[in-house]
Amino acid sequence: MLYAILSEDIANSLEKRMSARPAHLQRLQDLQDEGRLVIAGPHPAIDSNSPGDAGFTGSLVVAEFTSLELANNWADSDPYMAAGVYAKVSVKPFKQVFPQ
Repeated sequence: MLYAILSEDIANSLEKRMSARPAHLQRLQDLQDEGRLVIAGPHPAIDSNSPGDAGFTGSLVVAEFTSLELANNWADSDPYMAAGVYAKVSVKPFKQVFPQ
């Protein structure tokens, strides 16, 4: 089943994000290599793909896991969690309707 992992950053998270980014991206690459990643990316703090010093306010990952428990475990072990980037993370089952 697919799960949406919605994360909200702490204020001024950019420095912490940048330090943990390589490990964070590697985990996403692993999901992609396994054919389980649907979409992933950050939410810019301003209306720009390159927000510069404004940074980001959170992230979205939609990926396939065999259970909600495993999706939660994956989210909890994100390097951004360990680095203190995220203030809050929600994991919810997700039913993809479009695109088909």
